[in-house]
Amino acid sequence: MIRLPCRRRLLLVINYFCSNRIGSICSIQKCGFSVQSAPVIEQRDCFACLPYVEFNSHAYAGMLQQSILNVDPARGKGLHCEILKRVGCLDLFAWNILLNMYVKFELLTDACQLFEEMPDRNTISFVTLIKGFTQSCLFTEAVALFVRLHREGHELNPFVFTSTLKLLVTMERAELGLIIHACVLKLGHDSNAFVGVFKASIGLKAIELGKAIHGCALKSHYEQDIYVGISILDFYTKFGVIDEAKRAFDEMPKKDVIPWSFMIARYAQNDQSKEAVELFSQMRQESVHPNQFTFASVLQACASLESLDFGKQIHCHVLKQGLHLDVFVSNALMDVYAKCGHIDNSVEVFRQSPNINDVSWNTLIVGHVNLGNPEEALILFINALESRVESTEVTYSSVLRACASLAALEPGTQVHSLIIKTRYSHDIVVNNSLIDMYAKCGSIKDAQLIFNKMRKSDEVSWNSLISGYSMHGLSRESLQTFDMMTGKGLKPNKITFIGVLAACSNKGLVDEGQAYFNSMVVDYGIEPCMEHYTCMVWLLGRSGLFDEALKLMEKIPCEPSIMVWRALLGACVIHNEVELGGYAAHRVLEMEPQDDAAHVLLSNIYATAKRWENVASVRKNMKRKGVKKDPGLSWIETQGKVHYFKVGENSHPDMRLINGMLEWLKLKIKKIGYLPNFDVVLLDVQDDEKERLLWVHSERLALAFGLIRTPFGSPIRIMKNLRICGDCHAAIKLISRAAKRDIIVRDMNRFHQFQDGICSCGDYW
Repeated sequence: MIRLPCRRRLLLVINYFCSNRIGSICSIQKCGFSVQSAPVIEQRDCFACLPYVEFNSHAYAGMLQQSILNVDPARGKGLHCEILKRVGCLDLFAWNILLNMYVKFELLTDACQLFEEMPDRNTISFVTLIKGFTQSCLFTEAVALFVRLHREGHELNPFVFTSTLKLLVTMERAELGLIIHACVLKLGHDSNAFVGVFKASIGLKAIELGKAIHGCALKSHYEQDIYVGISILDFYTKFGVIDEAKRAFDEMPKKDVIPWSFMIARYAQNDQSKEAVELFSQMRQESVHPNQFTFASVLQACASLESLDFGKQIHCHVLKQGLHLDVFVSNALMDVYAKCGHIDNSVEVFRQSPNINDVSWNTLIVGHVNLGNPEEALILFINALESRVESTEVTYSSVLRACASLAALEPGTQVHSLIIKTRYSHDIVVNNSLIDMYAKCGSIKDAQLIFNKMRKSDEVSWNSLISGYSMHGLSRESLQTFDMMTGKGLKPNKITFIGVLAACSNKGLVDEGQAYFNSMVVDYGIEPCMEHYTCMVWLLGRSGLFDEALKLMEKIPCEPSIMVWRALLGACVIHNEVELGGYAAHRVLEMEPQDDAAHVLLSNIYATAKRWENVASVRKNMKRKGVKKDPGLSWIETQGKVHYFKVGENSHPDMRLINGMLEWLKLKIKKIGYLPNFDVVLLDVQDDEKERLLWVHSERLALAFGLIRTPFGSPIRIMKNLRICGDCHAAIKLISRAAKRDIIVRDMNRFHQFQDGICSCGDYW
C-alpha cells in the first residue's frame, strides 16, 4: 500500500479555497451588503488608519496605480470614495490615473462620467478615454472625442496620432488614415507618421502599402531613425517575411541593443532558433551589450534547440551582468534546463530567484510533466495553490496531463472542479486536456460529455476523442467520430490516423484498416510514419495475416523500428507462431539487448510449444545479461491512497479479507460456468498448482480489495503494467455479473470495461 499525500493535500487546498470564499461572502451578505462590496469593506479600515496628511495627490496616484496593477476595481472605487470626501486633493496627473483605472476595468460609463466631472483635462485625458472607446468597439464615440480634442485646442502630439491611427486601423477606414497622415506631416512628426502608418499596414494586412511606405522611408532616410527601423522590422516579421526583415536590419544602424534584441526575439518566436543564436554571437562580436530582453530571447532559442552547453554559457553572461534576478531571464533559464533534461538546475534557479510569477511555476510544472515526473508536477501545483499563485490555461492543461499519466481520476476530477470556477472552463486547450485525462483515467463517458459541451473544438479535440474511444475498445464509435470530423470539413492529420488505425487494430477490422491507410496517403497526402506502420502490422498480425504483415514491412522506406518488430512479436505470441516469433524477438534484441519484454515473450512462445529447453536457454540468457523481468503489478486508488499488488502478494494489511473475498468469488463464478484456463500458466507444474497461481494474479488481488473497500454500486478501476491474461479476462467478466459491479481494467495496451458479464473489447485484445 502506498500513500499519495499530494492527492489528499490537493483536495484539502481546494476545499479550503472554496469554503473560505463562500464563508466570507455569506457573512457579508448577512450584514445586508452586496457581494461586490466585500473587498471595499475589507479595505476601508486600512484607508482610515492612515494619517490625513498622507493623503496627498502623489499618495493617491500611487495607490490607484497599485489597484490597476492588482486588477482590484473594488479597492480603486473605495479610493475614489475617499477622494470625493476630501475635495480638491488630486492634481491633473492623479485624475488621469483615476480615469485610466475605470478604462482598464472596462467601466466606461463611470469613465465618461468622471471625464466630464474632471476640473481640468489635457491631451492624456482625451487619449485615455479614446483608448477605452476603441477597446469597447465604440468607434464613433472615439472619433468624436478626437474631434473634440482638436476643437478644444489641446496638443496634437505623436501619442495622439498613434492612438488615432490604431483606431482607424481597427475601423478599417484607410481614407481617414490618410487625412491623419497629412496632419502628421504638416506638424512635422514625420518619424511618428511612419511608425503609425506601418502599424496601420499591419492592422489592415496591407503588405503592398507597407512596402510602399518602406520605400518612402528609404527616400527620406528615415530608416536611420531607430523607431522607424523597428517598425519596418515589425512590419516584415508580422507578415512572416523574415528574410526581408533581415535585409532591412542589415541596412540600419545597429549601435543600439534594441534592433538586435528585436530580431533575435523574432527568430526565436518563428522556430528559427539557430539563426537567433548566430545573431546573438554576431551582436557580441559587434561589442553591443545585451539586455534582459536579449538574454530572454536567446535563451528561448537555446531551449528550442535543447542546447545545454550554449545555455550554460548564456547563464554565465547573465550572472556577470547581474540580470539573473530579472523574472523574464530566470524563467527562460528554467525553461532551458528543463527542456535539456536538467530539471534540478531549473529548481535551483527557481529557488534562488527573488521574483517569480505564474510563468515561473508553469515552467517547472511543464518541465516535470515532459520529463515523466507527474507526481512532482502535482506537488508543485498544490504548492502554487497554497502560495495563492493564479493558475493559467498552461497550468491546468499541464496538471491534467500529469493526472492522465498517472491514470489518477480523483485528482483529475478535483482539478476539473477548480477549472469550473475559473474563466478557463471553456478554454479549448484546457477542455482538450480534460478529454484526454478522462479517457486515460478510464472514464470515457466523461470525456465524451466534455467534448459535447465544448463551444468550439479543433483537430486536437477530435483526435483526443477518437483516440479515447480506440483506447477503450469502442472502435465503431471511434470511426464514427472520424466520419463526423471530416464531415465538418476538418482535415485529419497524422495523429488522427494513428487513432483510427488503432481503433481498427483493436477490433480486427482488417478491410477498414487497409482502406483508411490507403485513404491517408491518397486522399490526404499524409506520408505514413512508423506509428502508422506499427498499427497496421499489429492489425494484420493479430488477424493471423503474417504474409501481408511482412510484405507491408518490406515497403517501409527505412529500417522498421523496434516498435514494429514488437508488434509482430506480440501477434506471434497470440497465434503461437514459434519460428517467426523467434525471428522477431531476435530482431528486437539486436536493437535493444536489455529488452525484458522481448525475452519474456520469446520464453512464452517456447513454453506454449512445450519447448522447455528453449525456455531454460532464454532464462539463462537473461540471467547472464542481468535482465530482470518486470513483475506483474496492479494498483487501485481509494480515498486518496493507491494500493499496489504484486503477483502472489501477501503483505497487504487486508490480506485475510482479500483471500476470503477471492474464495467467495471462485465459488460464485464456478456456479455460472467458470472453467480455469491452465494454458496461460507457462510453468511445468500440476493443474492444482496452476489453478492456485491463477488466483493470485495481481489484478484479481486488486479486484478483491476493490470489492471490499469501495461502496457498492460504484465502478472499480484497476491499472495493470502488463497485458491481462486470458483466464483473468474470463474470470473478471463473470465476476462483474456475479458482484453486479462495473469493473474497468487498464492493461499495457488498452482499457477493458466489464459490465454484466461482457467486456468492451468483445474478447478481442
